[in-house]
Amino acid sequence: MSKKVRVRFAPSPTGPLHIGGVRTALFNYLFAKKHHGDFVLRIEDTDQNRYVEGAEDYIVKSLEWCGISFDEGPGTNETFGPYRQSERKDLYKQYADELIANGKAYYAFDTAEQLDAERKGHEAEGKTFIYNWHNREKGRLVNSLVLTEAETKAKIDAGEHYVVRFKSPQDETLHLKDIIRGDIKIDTNVLDDKILFKSDGMPTYHLANIVDDHLMEITHVIRGEEWLPSLALHQLLYDAFGWEAPEFAHLPLILKPTGKGKLSKRDGDKMGFPVFPLEYTAPDGTVSRGYKEDGYFPEAVVNFLAFLGWNPGTEQEIFSLEQLVADFDLARVNKAGARFDPDKTKWFNHHYMQQQLDLDLAEQFKAKNILLKDIDINYIALVVGLIKERAHFVSDFWELSHFFFIAPTSYDEKASKKALKEGTTELMTKVIELVNNTDVFTVENLQTNIKGWITDNNIGFGKVMMPLRLALVGALQGPDVFDIMFMIGKAETVKRIENIKNYIN
Repeated sequence: MSKKVRVRFAPSPTGPLHIGGVRTALFNYLFAKKHHGDFVLRIEDTDQNRYVEGAEDYIVKSLEWCGISFDEGPGTNETFGPYRQSERKDLYKQYADELIANGKAYYAFDTAEQLDAERKGHEAEGKTFIYNWHNREKGRLVNSLVLTEAETKAKIDAGEHYVVRFKSPQDETLHLKDIIRGDIKIDTNVLDDKILFKSDGMPTYHLANIVDDHLMEITHVIRGEEWLPSLALHQLLYDAFGWEAPEFAHLPLILKPTGKGKLSKRDGDKMGFPVFPLEYTAPDGTVSRGYKEDGYFPEAVVNFLAFLGWNPGTEQEIFSLEQLVADFDLARVNKAGARFDPDKTKWFNHHYMQQQLDLDLAEQFKAKNILLKDIDINYIALVVGLIKERAHFVSDFWELSHFFFIAPTSYDEKASKKALKEGTTELMTKVIELVNNTDVFTVENLQTNIKGWITDNNIGFGKVMMPLRLALVGALQGPDVFDIMFMIGKAETVKRIENIKNYIN
């Protein structure tokens, strides 16, 4: 690549950033960093009717949490700024005027009622209404192609509402290239004359997007599959201005867990997983779950997003952001949609949890549970080290470890029937004696003394170990029994065994 690679992520601040958007940002970031290029954040806020207060801040915070840092953007290294389209609106009219002057675009004064009548007329004949070469100069539509220059000027001077439409060519075949999808052929006769500019002074996405990408020297446009139908128009606009177009790559859709249809917030609500990186409170007070607040590590989110549409060509699944940069290649991005698998996202989070320091996890655990307020953080960290392998989230810790902090007040009924038999009381009395006689109270010494006694007396291990675990935990679960005994100490161990003896009796 002779030019310096420059890519952009250009979300609209109309609400929270969907993980599909985060995936698009990630792939742009990986491509830019792989080729020592720039990753640009641009806010496409031309649709002021749908603008949501705080949405831009949410987008920035989401990218920051994921570790996807932008080289240029609002308030950051504004070499090609401003980076909000609403602050660039004075730019766009001159480009719309240039297209009109060159015969590539025209003014259209049709009212909504006139266009609606045209649509209904076509429908009555079993046809679809398309505003293009078929009808733009037939006299039924009101535009500068059929009006004189003086009539057009008079309408504009009188303040009549108008739009600027692109004049799509007739009887041409467009040859387009997409890095992911290969060669694409489009018959220009099927294209409609898209609106580029409105009389309120605001451009549509199509014009603003092309102008900004050109002025910001974007070399590669990597965006979602939903923009594929716009590719023909965008290429035609580059040609109309006489500009070199960037290379395009359209990423596959992220599909529902069923594999059918695009993943939506409704799917997450129904199946119990978030579809936004951070928790989001809508203007009406509705709260949507976020991956951060649900206990996911940002590294896990980035890792699973990378695999939604891309694969490294190997069996490797765990990648740091740095490894993703090194291995990422658009040639290995699939055309087909990528099915979202909630269980796989948990699998990734489980892996990254095992990499965390026990002390860091203990801090998070303590912060989430008021019952741990007065417990020494180093003790909590030791507990975390024993149970984290069975957890997917920090929120799982209490259920897996409560018996390290509070004695059981009841015993699982099914487990009691299984573990408590005739003679259990006598066996537990002997275990208490062995515990009390273990002067140096270590895991190894407890194990040696109790297991040695069981073996020497030909007692079935289950007869002792099951009721012992039930006494300590309240259920037949948890880490190694001797680890639990060591952690809660001699006095508490004896007390809990005495409790189950009283329960039996």
